[in-house]
Amino acid sequence: TIYRHVWADREAGGLLHRYLRQVGKLKRKRYGTYESRGRLAGKRMITERPAAIERRNRIGHWEIDTVMGKNRACILTLVDRKTGYLMIGKLSAITMQQTNRRLRKLAERHPEKFRTIIADNGCKFHGDVQVEQTHGFEFYFAPPHHSWERGSNENANGLIRQYLPKGMSLNNLTQAQCDRIAHKLNTRPRKSYGYRTPEELFN
Repeated sequence: TIYRHVWADREAGGLLHRYLRQVGKLKRKRYGTYESRGRLAGKRMITERPAAIERRNRIGHWEIDTVMGKNRACILTLVDRKTGYLMIGKLSAITMQQTNRRLRKLAERHPEKFRTIIADNGCKFHGDVQVEQTHGFEFYFAPPHHSWERGSNENANGLIRQYLPKGMSLNNLTQAQCDRIAHKLNTRPRKSYGYRTPEELFN
C-alpha cells in the first residue's frame, strides 16, 4: 500500500513522509505480540475478506473508527470505501454498548448499502457478533497498529478535524451537528472522484 511504501522510504532515509497531508499520522508502534486492547481470537481478519473488496468497485464496504475529543467524549466515523461517503455518530463514552447502539442507528439509514465493515482491534468494536446477527453484514478486523489498512477512514478523520480540532471537547456536540459536518464533507467535490461529490456517487 502507499503507507507501506512511504514507511519503507522513510526507514531508508527518504523524505516522502514529509509530503503527507497528515505528517504526524505516520507512526508505527513497536510492541510484542500481545495487544493490550484485546486479542483477535475468534475475529474475522482483513486477510479473509473477498479480494473484490480491495478493488473498491462496489458500494457497501465500510471502514469504521473513532475520533477522540477532550474528556473521553468522541465520535464514531463510517466511510464507504468506493464513494468516500461519510457518516458520523456521537458517542458519550467509548464502550462496546455505546458503539453498537450508534452503529445500528447509522446503518439503519442505508440498510441496503451495508455489506462489510473493517475495524481496528479496539475493544469498542468487539460487539461485532451482535451487530452481524442484527444487520447481516460482516465485520473484518485489521491487525493492531495497521492504520494504513483503513486509509479511507484515516483520510476522513483528518477532514473532520477541520471542524473538530484536537483538544476540543465533544461533550456538548449533538448528533445534528455531526450530521451537518458529514453533509458538508459529503457535498465537497473531490479531485480523486473527478470533482464529483461523495453524496453524488453514493446516491
